[in-house]
Order: sequence, then structure tokens, then C-alpha cells
Amino acid sequence: MSLAELTRNSYHVGINAGQWLDLCKLWVKQKGLSQDSPNVGPVISKTILKLCGTYDADPPLQDYLREALNDGLLPVSVFVPIFLQVANSPEVHGASTLDRLCRLALDAHYASNLPPSGSLLSPTAPQSTVLNTVHDALVFLRNAYSFPPSKFHRLSASASELVILLLSCTTNISHIPTAQAMMYLGEANDILHTIRLSSGVRQALETFALSLSLLIGDDAKAEREAQLIHTMQLGLGKNDVLGSNTEADTVTCSLVLQSLVSSRAGDYGAGSDLEAVALLMGTIRWTSWAPGVFYTQILLASLTCVAGSSPRDVRDDSSFIWKAFVLGRLPRLLHMLEKTLERHGMHEVRMHHAMHSALSTILQHSDLLASCDKVLSRARLGAEDSNVQKSFLSQLMQQLRVVDLVDQQFIITVDPTPANEPMSRLQSEAAEHNCTIENYLESKLTAESSEVDSKVLFDRIGSEPGSHHFFAAAVRRCLNAHFRTGDLEILSHLMKILYTHDFALDILSLHLKISDVLFDAVHLLTDYDCETATGDPQTASSHLGNIVLFVQVVLTKFHISASTLKKGDTRLRTDFLRSSRVYHLDDLPAEAKSVFPAWFKAIFDTSSDGIEDTILRSTRPRTLLQMSATLFSQACIARQENRIDIDALRNGISYFLEPLLNWTLVGVVHAMLFEVQQRGFAATHPLEVLRSLLLAPNCPRVVLRLCSPNILRLICSKRTQVVNSGVSDIEAIKALALQSLGLKTDGKSHDPKWFLNVSHYVRSSAAQESPSISPESFLHLPRREIREAFMLARERKGPHIDVARCLTITTPTKFLLLFWSEMCAATSLGGIETCRRLATFVLVTPRSSAPPLLPLFVHNVLPILVARIDQQPGDANTNIDLMVTTVSTVLSAALHLEWAIQTVCGEQKAIAGQTSAMIARKLASDLRAQRLNSQTSAVMLKRLSGMPTFIANFPVFMP
Repeated sequence: MSLAELTRNSYHVGINAGQWLDLCKLWVKQKGLSQDSPNVGPVISKTILKLCGTYDADPPLQDYLREALNDGLLPVSVFVPIFLQVANSPEVHGASTLDRLCRLALDAHYASNLPPSGSLLSPTAPQSTVLNTVHDALVFLRNAYSFPPSKFHRLSASASELVILLLSCTTNISHIPTAQAMMYLGEANDILHTIRLSSGVRQALETFALSLSLLIGDDAKAEREAQLIHTMQLGLGKNDVLGSNTEADTVTCSLVLQSLVSSRAGDYGAGSDLEAVALLMGTIRWTSWAPGVFYTQILLASLTCVAGSSPRDVRDDSSFIWKAFVLGRLPRLLHMLEKTLERHGMHEVRMHHAMHSALSTILQHSDLLASCDKVLSRARLGAEDSNVQKSFLSQLMQQLRVVDLVDQQFIITVDPTPANEPMSRLQSEAAEHNCTIENYLESKLTAESSEVDSKVLFDRIGSEPGSHHFFAAAVRRCLNAHFRTGDLEILSHLMKILYTHDFALDILSLHLKISDVLFDAVHLLTDYDCETATGDPQTASSHLGNIVLFVQVVLTKFHISASTLKKGDTRLRTDFLRSSRVYHLDDLPAEAKSVFPAWFKAIFDTSSDGIEDTILRSTRPRTLLQMSATLFSQACIARQENRIDIDALRNGISYFLEPLLNWTLVGVVHAMLFEVQQRGFAATHPLEVLRSLLLAPNCPRVVLRLCSPNILRLICSKRTQVVNSGVSDIEAIKALALQSLGLKTDGKSHDPKWFLNVSHYVRSSAAQESPSISPESFLHLPRREIREAFMLARERKGPHIDVARCLTITTPTKFLLLFWSEMCAATSLGGIETCRRLATFVLVTPRSSAPPLLPLFVHNVLPILVARIDQQPGDANTNIDLMVTTVSTVLSAALHLEWAIQTVCGEQKAIAGQTSAMIARKLASDLRAQRLNSQTSAVMLKRLSGMPTFIANFPVFMP
């Protein structure tokens, strides 16, 4: 029988601690071992700790440990390192259990009357072993503060006590490697800046960090001092009620990154250089993080988002997008941020040390890094992915090195493999052609190529995130050049291959301001004059068609609903590109009215000579888009009145299946779908038009993709179910629609979120009419979205709330009231820190596709909440605390974001519709006016007026 079996059996049969200790000593004697043998103390420790993981430190198990520690059979110096390793693993996870076990070690140490270096650690232990144990203790300290406070344990106090004792053992650290010292410094700095520590452990940890800084060098010492000054200068952003965060804050940065990615084509998305940098700068300001802490949080958040990504959305492989963003875009955004910080006094060398410190901390999160590698192994990769064998961290450090955010020497100390890595496949090919990768990609994009060749090129670009920046730059340069010259052929070719390869648009949206590309394309379509244009008008019409389809795809894919695009002082309307309106002939726009008869005759009159060049030259593209739906509506009326026969109708349809006019089909199909929805089975001829268009082998796939949400809406609508039995090929049309969206043809995945994702044009109504979604379930989607965000935040994963989508389902006021109710519920579970982070994201983060919520919350929703709290029976302090915390945090965050946008973008914007100063002034006035009649208003005013940093930002609250 082994010593482990003896211990387990003794516990299970109920032998008391004294008898068990005697049995252990007898076993040691019979085996001829000494008590310091590696087969005694470590075995006892591991066996009992494993039992504690199963039985939650049952009192008999505690007695076993206490007897062994007091007797010396289990030296404290043996137990402590093993305990820390187990405590940082999933084996023992209860706060009370960990506290009891930690107290046993501390009590045994105090009873020994020995110094920590002779009790908690072996007096002969080398400093490398001591530092490893100290590092484990720091991880244990961080984990201890992640548990909610409870009267049943004092884990944070016990962990702090143990850390203080162990830090006193670090007497000589001069011989440890620099990389290891930077890793320990990063851990210490992170804890100091993210956890509210007791004075004793803070002092000990600051002394330890200072020793490490001196060891690393004078530059690191200067960085440390600069970080402290930076923290004091930017302290205005700290929350006066709660102080420092009580855990590593991956929530704030995860929300920022989620916003950059999900709104990547918006004004404040990843593709907008200055605005994206301003968001990051604003985050640094209001959180008061030193650069090293910020880098650590942003990298941890990015890894968390990658690890949590999966192909969830229709036609959207989120793991591919997150890989493209974190490896291809984020390093360049951080580089731009670093240059901005340097202009405001932060030295480049110190910024490098900050990134090195952050990466050293990241290296400790092996489980997170492994999760990233696992997700990416399932991600969409090209057939020739040169990065497939590299770890995610290796690829990230390589891209950080490309933009000079880390030094090559540091990378080698962490991972020597990147130093010998060859160039990527695209870089090698560019070098073989003696040109830059940007010029090489531009030549490939503008050259005539087959669909297969284009797919191979784009798959390779997609699999090499390091090439995405150069790909976007090549596209931008090519578009700018040919928009200026009006070269339709190259523009048509480039835009067709872009909208054909969906993920190419994802890459572009991460690196380019999509609204600028759209503006140039719409400007061309708006001003194009067919009469003065040279060349064949039919060829020109086909080329213009690809530009139209590109714009329609981008507007739909990125949910750009604005009716106008603005660049400088110029505004362009986009409604003609979405037009599916069927006009009465007398109501047609003037230009369309003059050419409509000629077009109708050319298309639907069998005696005509077809579409001649003269009619094409006399009609602008926007006019043709505006009247195409009316052409088909009038043709259906003429067929119903027998003024044309079925052959004439089908002959007219055939014109629209050719490149000459197929770019007008999106509006036509939507108009015919509307006719069927309104008239049901009686809409015989619109149904015939739909069948002929959608089932035609030469119907453009992009048209099917754009129209499929409306097609599925019609098929799933209860009002048109009767059509299914009367129309042949309905199942074939449904299958085509599902296939174009990349879905299974059985259509069984129609849950509420699925329908929201496919409903680009008709999000809310489509989902409400689906027979598989009840109105109640649909209306509860915002609540589910908010609750899921709180749940992910509690699990320390990357939360996200799609506010714009929620506002398509409910009104802004109802959404904010719902959000407040969920915040109150989360606060009752001890999640007030999470509440203020999510509230800052919801209320302050600017969005192109949603109205500003901060002034609405403060001026409209807050008075409702105050009235409710006044009428609430019992103690309302918790809700008032939450309200004060939320108001002070969001106003401070808004102020710092305004400053960042003004500093980075060089313009003053009221991102919330009103400046934070205006909102604060109105709030202070309202609270003072109501304080005599409202207890809640009086308490809020008193607490806000008692916050020195809040008063410094908003003097209007000064008492």
C-alpha cells in the first residue's frame, strides 16, 4: 500500500488525525525513508489537497494537515509551493476551502517561530525557486480578489498575508534573466493597478516592483515613474465611489474591441483610423491606466474575443474576422496610438517596455492562448495557409514586431522561432517580381483573371493577416486612381471580384473607411452622363452594373441605413440604390417619365428592335434603377389585361438576366415580393416574374443573396402560406434562398437571432412574421442580449451588446429602462463593477446607426428612475449607489472621449448629441430643483458633490 492509498483509505474509513499520523510514521519507518524524502511530504500534500477538491476541506482533512504540519512530517516549506500550484488550478475552487487551507499554512508558520525563509520556504532554496513560488502566490492573490466578498471567508486577507511573507524571502534577485524579471514586473504592476490592495501588501509589492525595475535598468525605472505620474494626471477618470477595479478588467477592453469590429464600417469602427485611435485614447484617459496596464488589458481582451469567437452569424465566420482584426489591424491601431501618446510626452522606449511587460503577462495565460490556437484550427483558412503551424501568440508578436511595437531581441527571449521564419508566400512572390507587396497585389487585382484564379488569390490573402494592410492599401490606391480617371472597366472588374468574395469586404472594412469608398462609387453613379460618355453604351452599362451591385452589397452587409453619404460639404443620396417603389405613371420622376414609354416598348413589345444605344444614352443609371420596378409592375398589369402575352413577358424578363440590366434586379425582386405579400395567390403574374428571375441559371448569385431575406420572409409569412400549395417551384426558390445565405436547405436553424442576422432589409417585421418565432420571443431579444452580456462578463469572457439591433426592436427609452432593470439585478449579485463598464459602453460609445443614448438617459430616463426609487419601500441605498456610480462614470468617460476625439481627430464633436458639460449642467440644475421633494435627488446631489475628481471635471456640481 502506498502512502497516498494509506491516507485516502484512512479518511474514508474515519480514522482520526492522530491515528493516521501514527500509521504514516510507521509506513515511513518500514520503508526506510526519512521525513524529508520526496516520497513523504509531497505525496501527503497532493493526496490531501486532491481530497479537499472533492470534499471541500472537510474538518477531518484539515485535522490531517494540521497534525502533519505541526509534527513536521509535512514541512511547511514543502506544503506551501504545492498548495499554491493546486490553488491556481481548477482542482480546488471554493473560496472558503482555499481560505482554510491557506490559514493552516500561515498558522503552522507562526507556530514554528522561524522566519519565512526558514519556514514557508527552505532556507537552502535558490532564488529562482523562491521567485517561482512568489509568482504563484501573486497569481493566487489575483484569483483571491476575483471571488465576491463573503462573511464566510477572508480569502483576500489570507492571500495578502501569505504574499507579504513570501516577498520578504526575495533577498537577492540580481542573477535572474531580464525576460523573467520583466514577466514578474508585469504581474506586479498589473495587480497594483487593477486590485484595491491592503496597505501592507501594496507596500511590499511596490518594493518588489521597484527592485525589479532597478534590475532591468534605468529605462524601466523611468517608465515606472512615468506610469505613476501618468496615473496621477489622468486620475480624473477613476470612479470615486469604487476606486480601482477589483479584478483584471477584460470587460472594458472587450467591449471597445467588439465595438470596433462589429461597427467596423461605421464612423467609429476599425476602418476609421483617427476615430478608432480616439476611442482607444479615450479608454486610457477615463480608466487612468498606465500604458503597460492598458496594453495588458487590450491584449488579454483581444485573446478573450478570439477564444470566444465561432461561426455564429449568417455568412459570417467570426473567428476569421477576429483573427484578421487582432493580427492584421490591431497592431497598426496600437502603433498609431503609440505615436499619438508620444506627441503628448510619452517616450518611445517606455512604450516599448510597456508592451514587453504586457506580453510577459500574456505568456502566463497558457489556457487562453491554447483556446485561441484551438479556435483558429477550426477557422476558415486558405488552402495554402502559411501560418497554419504557428501559434497565435507567435503570429501576434510577429505582427507587433512589423510595426515596431516590440524589439526583435525581446521576441527571441520569449520565442526564438520567429527569428528564423521565412517570408510569407505573397511576400516571396512580390520579391521575385522585384516589387513591393502592395504593388504586386495591385497588379494582380487589376489584371484580367478567371474566377478560379481570383479565388486562389483571395484565399491566400485571407490566410495571411500580415498582408491585409497592403491589400487594403492596394485596393484604395487603385480605386482612387480610377475614380479620378473614370475608367469603368477596371473599376467594374475590381468591384465585381470584391463583392463576389465576401470576406474580402470584411478585410477592407477593417482597414479602410468604407463610407469614403461608398461615397466615391455613389458619386460616379450619380454624375455619370451616358450621353457624353465615350465608347459602347451597352458595355458601359454592364460595367456600371457591377459598381451598383458593389454598393448594394456593401450597404446591406454593413447595415448602412443612412439615406445620404457626406464627404466634406457634399452630400449624396443613396435611396435610388435601394429603390423598389412602384410608381403610378403620373408620379414618376420627371426624367423617368420622359423615357419610360420608350423603355417599356423596347423591353415588352415583341415588334420592337430591342434596347438600342440611343435609349441607353438617354437614360442615367439612377433613372433606370428608379423605374425598373415600375416597368415590371406595368408589364404584369398589361399581361393581366392581355395587352401582352406570356412570351412577351418572358422576353422582357430575359433582358434583365443579362449583364446589360441585371444590376437593376434587386429593386425589381423586392417590388414583386411586395405584390405577392399584398395580394397572395391572386398575384399570378408577379409570381411568374419571380419564378422566371430567381430560378434562371444566369440570375446573378449576388442578387439572390441580397434578396433572400425578403424571399424567406414571404415564404415564412402566415398570410402567404396559401401560395405554397398553388405555386410550383416554391421549394426550389426557398432552397436557393437558403443556399445563397450559406444555410442548410432544411431551414431548421430559424431561431430569433438567426432571423435577425439574415434580415438585412426587414429585420423586425421578418422575424415577427416567421411562424417559428413568437412575437413574445422576438420582443424579449433585447433582454436576452443584455443578460447574455452580463453572464459573459461574470465568466470573464468577451461580452457584447448590439445596441443598434436592439433599437430596431424596441424604443430607446424602453431599452434603457430594460437595461437599468438588468443592471439592478446584476448589482444584487455583486456585479456593480460590471454594471458601470457595460453602462459606459451602452451610453457613451458612439454609433453611426443608433441615436445617442447618454442625453436621453440623463434627461428622460433618470427622472423616471428617481421617481421609482422615491416610491420604493425599504432601503434604496443599493439602487442609489448604482445610479451615482453610473452617472459619475459615464459623464467622466464622455468627457475624456470628447477630449480624445478633439486631440486625435482635430475637431470638436458632441458625440452624444450634446457635450458632457451641457448634460452635467442640466442634471445638476434638475437635481437641485427636485432635492426638496425627492429624497433620491437630494442624496444623488450630495454624493456627486462630494467627489473631488468628479467636481474637477464638472464644477457645476460644486456645493
